[in-house]
Amino acid sequence: MVEWITSDGLVDYDQAVDFMEQRAAGISAGTADECVWLLEHPPLYTAGTSARPQDLTDPDRFPVYPTKRGGQYTYHGPGQRVVYVMLDVGKRGRDVRRFVQQLETWVIAALAEFNVTGHIRDGRVGVWVVRDDKPLTASGSNPEDKIAAIGIRLRKWISFHGISINVEPELDHFTGIVPCGITEHGVTSLVDLGHPVTMNDVDVALRRSFDEVFGE
Repeated sequence: MVEWITSDGLVDYDQAVDFMEQRAAGISAGTADECVWLLEHPPLYTAGTSARPQDLTDPDRFPVYPTKRGGQYTYHGPGQRVVYVMLDVGKRGRDVRRFVQQLETWVIAALAEFNVTGHIRDGRVGVWVVRDDKPLTASGSNPEDKIAAIGIRLRKWISFHGISINVEPELDHFTGIVPCGITEHGVTSLVDLGHPVTMNDVDVALRRSFDEVFGE
């Protein structure tokens, strides 16, 4: 049984972390159901456990929250669908690599509903799209932009934190950091790619593809 929660408005980051901590403890104790939480945050930066200080290029722009999830600096803000996944990975095979691959597959399946092809690249966490509408790179290949970020934490085999999909965020807000420590690629969104989808459209796609990826 997975409970789905969708929050209207902008959710404070500290409140979100508190909720995840409590829910993860409840799942571990057997007193709470697994949970997928769909929300948006006000503009902020989060620093994962591998974040490098030099990658925070505009430290006074938005609040910065240290976080114990994996990864480096990430931006969250309005127009970005944040998906926090509080799932029992212990009951789902105790395979962290496979779980991350499932998250990636889930994002790619949801994007495919809008005729957007997402890709996974070795050495680059997250989901990427090939930009056929931009000039070729110096090596003669099409540039690639990031459309979704992934960063999780496990405690007693319960996951929290999760993924973020750029629906229609202010892309300039990403310029205050080096997103995920990667300088040679850009950031995009569904609307930036020419797909005028709504947050609800993305939520429906995520719900529809979840069981295909995470079903027992």
